[in-house]
Amino acid sequence: MLWRIYRSAYAGLPREIWILSAVALVNRSGMMVLPFLTLYLTRSLGFEMGLVGQLLAAYGLGAALGVQLGGWLTDRLGSLRVQAASLFLAGPLFLALGELRSAAGLTAALFALSVVCEAFRPASQASLTNHCPAPQRARAFGLYRMAVNLGVTIGPVVGGVLAVRDYSWLFRVNAFAWLAAGVLLVILGRGWQPLPEREGSAPDVRAASRSPWRDGPFLVAVGCSALVSVVFLQTQSTFMVYLGELERIQEDKIGMLLAINTVMVVLIEMPLIARLPARQPLVWVAIGSLLTGVGFGLMPHGSGLAFFGLTIAVWTMGEILSTPMLSVFVAERSNMAQRGRYMGLFYLSFALANIAAPLLGTWVWERFGPHSVWHASIGAACVAALGFAALSRRQARLAAPSHTLGAAN
Repeated sequence: MLWRIYRSAYAGLPREIWILSAVALVNRSGMMVLPFLTLYLTRSLGFEMGLVGQLLAAYGLGAALGVQLGGWLTDRLGSLRVQAASLFLAGPLFLALGELRSAAGLTAALFALSVVCEAFRPASQASLTNHCPAPQRARAFGLYRMAVNLGVTIGPVVGGVLAVRDYSWLFRVNAFAWLAAGVLLVILGRGWQPLPEREGSAPDVRAASRSPWRDGPFLVAVGCSALVSVVFLQTQSTFMVYLGELERIQEDKIGMLLAINTVMVVLIEMPLIARLPARQPLVWVAIGSLLTGVGFGLMPHGSGLAFFGLTIAVWTMGEILSTPMLSVFVAERSNMAQRGRYMGLFYLSFALANIAAPLLGTWVWERFGPHSVWHASIGAACVAALGFAALSRRQARLAAPSHTLGAAN
């Protein structure tokens, strides 16, 4: 019975989706610099929290440029070319980052690295959408996320072990993984052609798809996504310092805790997404956003590995419900000619969160205390959940007349 559930969840997806997911698996298996960057800057280089926040904000600023540039280039050069360029350019930049020690040099390197790395995001999402039929897109995004999270399960665990011995190995392995993923994409991605698509899957998508910047509901979704991302990205700043400095948990144990997130995504997401009704994806996004806030909001109310494992499990369930369904919403509002720019603007919410999350998190930490970060997190997630719920109700109202007319005919 369990085997049939998993088999049906994965069956029928196009070959291109499996290859893109394999590229993501190789790439993310070596992604170990960013999860431990905060601890590297504080423990190894001795930087203060305020300066660390500024350095991480530089990455976020580059990410804001990178996702827009990646989306724009995707619509002009093609998604596969943009992905390959990002993978091959990032490898040397990771190596350079590991050799720098000054704040100015690290700021410049983090900015350049984020522009290159984050350009990959809209290109990869556009490629997934362009090579998968619309009814299968939720599962395609789920499979891709499973590959990403399977890789991220390996990355922090191995990275934690390496960090205890020598942080320099994190930068070398990370660089190798990006270059290896680029080789895999170039070899297996030759001759791909996007699938023809049927426009107008959303009630008002024809008018909105002319420009993502004129699509009001889409912009609201981007704003709500940015709020949730600010909460989630505390995992790369205050969350790590909270566990490492306040709770005195070693890096290898932190890596094992973070693996709870990725193992849950690998085991649960695909079978669950395959069975969720996808007609109103923002309903699930709203529920997932709320669970994300609850998970982080629990942080001040306990201690120990088991308790923090529970908090991670709660916000992971929120991530499982919200992230693939939000990608479905974005895919349905875009057409092939504008898809790169839609994905670029969508990922701008994550880039803005990369800027805001470390600055806001460290500011709240220093001004009001560590526990206040988690109180603010649940508040922000609740606001985002209400926004997504309102958008879902709007979509249902717009869809209702067409369903009624169809029934009458």
